[in-house]
Amino acid sequence: MAVEDEGLRVFQSVKIKIGEAKNLPSYPGPSKMRDCYCTVNLDQEEVFRTKIVEKSLCPFYGEDFYCEIPRSFRHLSFYIFDRDVFRRDSIIGKVAIQKEDLQKYHNRDTWFQLQHVDADSEVQGKVHLELRLSEVITDTGVVCHKLATRIVECQGLPIVNGQCDPYATVTLAGPFRSEAKKTKVKRKTNNPQFDEVFYFEVTRPCSYSKKSHFDFEEEDVDKLEIRVDLWNASNLKFGDEFLGELRIPLKVLRQSSSYEAWYFLQPRDNGSKSLKPDDLGSLRLNVVYTEDHVFSSDYYRPLRDLLLKSADVEPVSASAAHILGEVCREKQEAAVPLVRLFLHYGRIVPFISAIASAEVTRTQDPNTIFRGNSLASKCIDETMKLAGMHYLHVTLKPAIEEICQSHKSCEIDPVKLKDGENLENNMENLRQYVDRVFHAITESGVSCPTVMCDIFFSLREAAAKRFQDDPDVRYTAVSSFIFLRFFAPAILSPNLFQLTPHHTDPQTSRTLTLISKTVQTLGSLSKSKSASFKESYMATFYEFFNEQKYADAVKNFLDLISSSGRRDPKSVEQPILLKEGFMIKRAQGRKRFGMKNFKKRWFRLTNHEFTYHKSKGDQPLYSISIENILAVEKLEEESFKMKNMFQVIQPERALYIQANNCVEAKDWIDILTKVSQCNQKRLTVYHPSAYLGGHWLCCRASSDSAPGCSPCTSGLPANIQLDIDGDRETERIYSLFNSYMSKLEKMQEACGSKSVYDGPEQEEYSTFVIDDPQETYKTLKQVIAGVGALEQEHAQYKRDKFKKTRYGSQEHPIGDKSFQSYIRQQSETSTHSI
Repeated sequence: MAVEDEGLRVFQSVKIKIGEAKNLPSYPGPSKMRDCYCTVNLDQEEVFRTKIVEKSLCPFYGEDFYCEIPRSFRHLSFYIFDRDVFRRDSIIGKVAIQKEDLQKYHNRDTWFQLQHVDADSEVQGKVHLELRLSEVITDTGVVCHKLATRIVECQGLPIVNGQCDPYATVTLAGPFRSEAKKTKVKRKTNNPQFDEVFYFEVTRPCSYSKKSHFDFEEEDVDKLEIRVDLWNASNLKFGDEFLGELRIPLKVLRQSSSYEAWYFLQPRDNGSKSLKPDDLGSLRLNVVYTEDHVFSSDYYRPLRDLLLKSADVEPVSASAAHILGEVCREKQEAAVPLVRLFLHYGRIVPFISAIASAEVTRTQDPNTIFRGNSLASKCIDETMKLAGMHYLHVTLKPAIEEICQSHKSCEIDPVKLKDGENLENNMENLRQYVDRVFHAITESGVSCPTVMCDIFFSLREAAAKRFQDDPDVRYTAVSSFIFLRFFAPAILSPNLFQLTPHHTDPQTSRTLTLISKTVQTLGSLSKSKSASFKESYMATFYEFFNEQKYADAVKNFLDLISSSGRRDPKSVEQPILLKEGFMIKRAQGRKRFGMKNFKKRWFRLTNHEFTYHKSKGDQPLYSISIENILAVEKLEEESFKMKNMFQVIQPERALYIQANNCVEAKDWIDILTKVSQCNQKRLTVYHPSAYLGGHWLCCRASSDSAPGCSPCTSGLPANIQLDIDGDRETERIYSLFNSYMSKLEKMQEACGSKSVYDGPEQEEYSTFVIDDPQETYKTLKQVIAGVGALEQEHAQYKRDKFKKTRYGSQEHPIGDKSFQSYIRQQSETSTHSI
């Protein structure tokens, strides 16, 4: 979800690997072990939770999480909880990384010490405050100074135990005084509008009996401060919960008698000493936070056009896309945005055909074809992940779910057999599982996405042309991707491909490892199958699969997915599960006298219908055909005083739904919008608030069928599988080129050296693939010019923003450390340029 910023769109995303925790404090009971899980939070809002690892003080999670971040945040936090069956789960400790510090840990495995969690330090949100100092003459003629403190509103307060009923206390404090006042409680909102004014006498009337000039008492005023504390009114016996505070010294009124600003709430310094970090253990994390600042499409045209014509450049090694792969430290870095860009513009097949053909030409041995981590291999991997994810789910998910649920023992290593287990029974269990998975794969050819089949066709043709004496190379070129790099990794680690919600338990993980090894060998069509295993027990087990029918099934499957005349998969109409999970929905009023209450339901979306059920696996209570979804939009919080709500608008009524958090809400809105994008009757206007009390809360229209009062949000790409923003991907490629500018310049030198010197290659240039120095140099010159032009646009935008931005505004409240850091950078840049 992009945030608009004066013509520039800002995208935030985060990719997290939660590794393991170690040395957690032992449980005070006799077992000393704990059942722990880890949560990921944007400030105080939980957006992801790992599985529970039982009976361990060093739990291994091994879970990945990716999300687009739909709002501003100050901290990315990780909490380790200990599950308690009888009471609320207890927090062991946390890791909180400030937004401005995320780049320090970018894409590096890092051990973080767990910190003590104190309720007084768990804050989020901001406050809008106004102060005014004025002289007042009393009835007796005495002059007194009064301070008016206006609490206007707060935004983004945390929700505590599912509710937020905030109020504020305002205190004028000094060395010899403390005077407190309190606002009304605002129920069921974390964005309260207080708009209350409190008056305080700053100087006593008696001290002004002879003098009426304020400057005389200025030193005393300097010692005073206004303190605002936010609280959540709790019905629990433990008292109200602290939400944050801010302290403002009255010296801010020296220059002017009035002052207005937004402030971030801060933790309370109550002098309590936290435990030593070492007492709580540590957590291993890998965090990749990305922030893309994307201009309008015209800015990217020169660089984008240069990239998109890469497939037509002769030789392809002289193209802009290939050059990006040469200068990036990791080929994966270049492959991700390149594949997304070429998919978006429908150029992925010719591009991959060109770079794969070049790689085949450089390959000397048919047995090593596409085995390296080349740009071609990484691009094909990435294309399969993007275009083939639904195909993977349809093919493997039923079998993987059965394996996880039935939990049969499949250990065939005699050394690892547990007491009471039978080797023959285990082998039979494993053989049945392998057969189930193998047949699911080899019978799925007709469902393989067209773009993957077209790529496999070009791989097969290039390999067969290069190695004409090897009749099997046309199969191995394709199987090295579809089996080795697509199906086998998904079977091995199903959680990384969203086939299971979490990392599987050790026994299931071992079973999946054995299945993955066997399927990988079956797909490789190697001459000596049994000899390809290091372990003798695997070679023995593989004897089950030496029949010719297995090799024939693999070849038929590979022929089908790599033939240009393949049957169109669109003729196979089967529902594809897109998303499912628990959410809360409001009754739609289908029954005349029914209660319009809120209930938790299991929601399920396929490419045919959107349904909800009482529980997972139950029959649907209600179904909406995709054709009847007229719009999917956010619902304003004030409608029901509930966050993260959205509406699915149907011809007769709207279904109001609350998601678990902001990330989940965005995901549901996006995928529902995408799947219904092509509906002919889609609305252009909608009501952003609910119809309550006989009228729409947004426009006050009384008819429940009144046309909407706000335009619907702009459309998204209709293709569910490929939700790609071409400009965002071009911006990412620009950022990569910019960060590797020194390598681009080094490559230019290498081209010059090759052109004039035809002897042995200099060592510093030997890492670059340069087939045609003149063509490559010409492209490099265009790339550097395009990147330089975009760099100037970004610099100008930053300068303009720096001039316009006010510290203390709603966008950049006082206490915004990332903005303070930004100001420092801009000041240094300005000074340097001067």
